[in-house]
Amino acid sequence: MDIQAREDARRWLAEDGVAQVGHDEWTDGEAPDHRLTANEVAHNWAGPAFTDERLDAPGQLRLAFGLLDLLDDYWVTCEILFAHQGPDGPLPTEVLWNGYRRRLEAPQVSEAVTYSLWVDWFEDRSTSATAFAEVLGHDMDQLTTDAPDTLLRRARRVLECSGPVPWQTKQATYRFATRLPALHLALFKGLLSSYHDFYGDLQPDAALALLAELDLPVNTEHLKELRTVLTAGHSNHYRSPHAWDSALRTHL
Repeated sequence: MDIQAREDARRWLAEDGVAQVGHDEWTDGEAPDHRLTANEVAHNWAGPAFTDERLDAPGQLRLAFGLLDLLDDYWVTCEILFAHQGPDGPLPTEVLWNGYRRRLEAPQVSEAVTYSLWVDWFEDRSTSATAFAEVLGHDMDQLTTDAPDTLLRRARRVLECSGPVPWQTKQATYRFATRLPALHLALFKGLLSSYHDFYGDLQPDAALALLAELDLPVNTEHLKELRTVLTAGHSNHYRSPHAWDSALRTHL
């Protein structure tokens, strides 16, 4: 979270009469006695952040990220994506991805941030490679034993939701992650989602080799099942749903 961006967004909303009056309660200038949820505020004001003519494009994007910090609502990330892909896009690249990186590095990450990466940026083949590179891939050579905690937090969160990213895009970063035990569980979750996500992508032999390098507790949930289906050459749950069911029965 960017505290300054959040407070700038709060002041921007206040200029339009929008004020927070409770944990998830807001009012606006037109009907001060009517209560709005954060989601309603996001639907009504996140889009207009990108039409505020007092701000340049980077300023509009920073305002949108401030609204995300303030409202903690997925719809704000949708408006960011709409603006990026709209007629006035793309958005300023460094501001866009620095905004994601900073929030992925925070002690507490917003679920809206990781969810938007997963279902919007990573599932879309036209954006997945760029998005993955920007939030982690470009920094994979920094995944060393003395890597800062901020990078490790970001890496864990990206790996966990990286299932839909094409295998060729993420394989090298996955391999780097095997070098750090602190990332092993997150990488396992990435491999598991690469198998189970509807858009998940992996190569069974290569994924099995990575799995063999992970130092995980023997009772890690679904470790045995994942190893079984990969050994059998299956690459995705939805292409062979019986394979996972059979593995579950085998390891009861």
